[in-house]
Amino acid sequence: MASQRPRGRPPHADVLTPAEWRVVEAVRHGMTYPTIARRQGVSLDAVKYHVANALQKLGFASRAELARWDGVRRDSRLAKTETHMNQALTLGPVGQIARGVKDVAAARRWYSEVLGLPHLYSFGNLAFFDCGGVRLFLSEGEGPSESVLYFRVGDIRAANKALAARGVEFINAPHMIHRHDDGTEEWMAFFKDNEDRVLAIMSQVAGSPAPAREV
Repeated sequence: MASQRPRGRPPHADVLTPAEWRVVEAVRHGMTYPTIARRQGVSLDAVKYHVANALQKLGFASRAELARWDGVRRDSRLAKTETHMNQALTLGPVGQIARGVKDVAAARRWYSEVLGLPHLYSFGNLAFFDCGGVRLFLSEGEGPSESVLYFRVGDIRAANKALAARGVEFINAPHMIHRHDDGTEEWMAFFKDNEDRVLAIMSQVAGSPAPAREV
């Protein structure tokens, strides 16, 4: 008699499932559970369930440990890229400036129609504009009240380790915040300046087109 196929989903090759990775990356980005649920179109209980599973799998006891975990999902281009720690740290030009707004729809119209800034893309309560090569990031009702500067770096993991070695306090580990349709990955890590204000390093990693959404 043929053996029966085990019930349930087949095991994933990665340490976390795709759904767990999406939630973990959002946690590492500093999002609250309600924000994650709203952004990802899932229930609050689903977010808590995925976080609990991730904590158990990784042997962590808190979200703070999760935020500082430097894991990289296996299907990311960065997982296949060698980190060169012997390179001198170079913070590139400012790649993005973040600003909180009260009404993102009204702000999107004003920055586009009044200032004439090219609108790059929007989703949810977020809008992005091009300012001569620097990206302006507008978010409604989320994030710090002060503007945040994002410095471009070539190798975000190497830059993270080099700055940490200089005593820089990182709020979270490098994490992927978005994968574009062409496969380009957006990576960020946030840290504090000498007056505890937030700054960030960011990097874009080219990759293959995003696979179909998995659970």
